[in-house]
Amino acid sequence: MKWHKSSHSTNGGECVEVAEGPRILVRDTQHREQGHLTFDPNEWAGLLNTLRR
Repeated sequence: MKWHKSSHSTNGGECVEVAEGPRILVRDTQHREQGHLTFDPNEWAGLLNTLRR
């Protein structure tokens, strides 16, 4: 999977990266060594819908 920076990340260092595939992976750009969160695509869509409200 290829990582890309979130379109909502700021230039102030508050960045997350997302990798999309069978699972959605999310990690802190500045602390990649700490691992990532894994989401099912339906969970990820639900999270994004909730955050948009």
